[in-house]
Amino acid sequence: MGSKAKAALIALGVGALLGLVLAQYSMGRHRQDLFSRRALRRLSALGYLSGHPSVEAVRLLRDYLAWEEHPMLRRRAEAIVRRMEAKLA
Repeated sequence: MGSKAKAALIALGVGALLGLVLAQYSMGRHRQDLFSRRALRRLSALGYLSGHPSVEAVRLLRDYLAWEEHPMLRRRAEAIVRRMEAKLA
């Protein structure tokens, strides 16, 4: 393998790692924003919770479903709750 190919492979790996770290930071930062006025923050919080199934997360999402008015976010939360309940059962 040539030096250019090695450099490109290393750059690709570093870029993928940086993207993963930034995505985790963004989701972690907004995990507390489930009841935010901003829909994008609520969506980010749902993404974070979907990766951390627990009984507490299901309870929190049930409260969220009673509060949320946006249809797309409600559908997303309902899907997450169903998936978590199946995994925890």
